[in-house]
Amino acid sequence: MSQFTGKPILAVPLGDAAGIGPEIIAKLCANGFLMEHAKPVLVGDEGVLKRGMRDTGVSFSYTVFGTMEDAVEEAKTESGLVLMDTKSLDASKVELSVVSAVNGKEEADNLVMIMDYCKRGLLEGFCFGPLNKAAMKNGGYHFESEHELFAQELGVMDKPHGEMNVLDGLWTSRATSHIPLKDVSAHLTLKTVGDAIDLAYETLKRAGYEDPKVAIAAINPHGGDSGTCGREEIDVLRPAVARANAEGRNIVGPFPSDTLFIRAFKGEFDAVVTMYHDQGQIALKLKGFERGVTVAPGQPYAITTPAHGTAYDIAGTGTCTTSAFETAYKLCAKMAVTDRTYQKQ
Repeated sequence: MSQFTGKPILAVPLGDAAGIGPEIIAKLCANGFLMEHAKPVLVGDEGVLKRGMRDTGVSFSYTVFGTMEDAVEEAKTESGLVLMDTKSLDASKVELSVVSAVNGKEEADNLVMIMDYCKRGLLEGFCFGPLNKAAMKNGGYHFESEHELFAQELGVMDKPHGEMNVLDGLWTSRATSHIPLKDVSAHLTLKTVGDAIDLAYETLKRAGYEDPKVAIAAINPHGGDSGTCGREEIDVLRPAVARANAEGRNIVGPFPSDTLFIRAFKGEFDAVVTMYHDQGQIALKLKGFERGVTVAPGQPYAITTPAHGTAYDIAGTGTCTTSAFETAYKLCAKMAVTDRTYQKQ
């Protein structure tokens, strides 16, 4: 039985110091949103947080702690906002809107520390401010993305994991991700597609869906036209769907991708598994780029972030919107509570 009760204890790292993360979090601290939905522990350099406050023209009180243990104990009381001050940057030297190895190392270091405290049982998950992948790589974290960093630190490299995106209640995942388009077909096997289906289905279960309906996108035009325009649907996708259904999952398709998202956005499906990166990303970003959320599926803790990135073009202006982070934060809180009773496979 979980030791946690009530609102979940979530870390909220500020993200890339040169981007809009500190501004978004400052706004949501000031209006009370963060404490309304969870017991947040802000994580980052206090100077960066104060700069976010200045840039957005907001003010709020918070208590500073030097250790995560003390910050978590105070957060449990819900008596006010707490900051675990990492003292990891000199905010006066942070150049906004610039890819920085120093910032990249700092943001990744904070994530590694947070994951360690998740493993120690102090935190139930984290919703992080937007990161910059190039900065992290320049800072010594040579991963394809932060999701591979999560998988390594949390011990799931040999298990299905990756990235899911959520927009207006529709979830998407993909069977392949950051590989050239010419290589996609060769990477579609009964195992890779089956793993993508399983990951999507189980992640939605963790998010509170009792029996999620997951649709599979075809890879070929018109779904392969009965094998006359490609056989992946016949040889791989349909067998993967059949296997998942035989295991009791509510999986449908494959459906031609040029019409699938029209149906999906009307609410026919809870999630769509696409075959390659842009197949789903184009649809979601066209529909609502500023509202999208990224979830880290397959990890043992709830991990979310807004999908829009660091927005260097508006950093420091105080004009950032907070809707995507709000959705990500609420989803992280919901998943963390569900995880208290959900049996991970």
